[in-house]
Amino acid sequence: MRRVSVVGTTGSGKSTFAASLAERLGAPHVELDSIYHQPNWTPLSEDQFRQRITDVVKGDTWVADGNYSAVRDLVWGAADTVVVLAYTRSLVMRRVVARTFGRMWRRQELWNGNRERWTNLISINPEKNIILWSWHTYDKNHERYREALSDPQWAHLKFYRFVHPGEAADFLTKL
Repeated sequence: MRRVSVVGTTGSGKSTFAASLAERLGAPHVELDSIYHQPNWTPLSEDQFRQRITDVVKGDTWVADGNYSAVRDLVWGAADTVVVLAYTRSLVMRRVVARTFGRMWRRQELWNGNRERWTNLISINPEKNIILWSWHTYDKNHERYREALSDPQWAHLKFYRFVHPGEAADFLTKL
């Protein structure tokens, strides 16, 4: 296990898990969000995003987290392992709500000077409201990753699918 993609619905704990895994493997940790979201939440163009990810996946070792379909072929094409965090909707929602409010309260910088905005919580647009985004993409993400487990395109990958945080913690402990 040298090149790992960590995926799961927003709020499932991808970045936290990926950081711990990267530390145990002695590998760089790459948050795809930190590349995609430029200052003022400006998205990187797809061409630029794909080029930056192409550069990342050339490395011998890395742990990348994120669900970007625009670069999945690049990440998974270079990966040897995919970890899917497939937790229950109730757990994911509790986590994303707590995380979002905590970040807002602390004015925590995420990437490139970006912070969660209080005004986003009143938006009914899932593109702005991270809690609604998590709710609306939950089923689609679970189905997408369930299908990937048996997709011949990804036969070169070793998949680990965890449905409970205890399973993910045990996996990390055994490394």
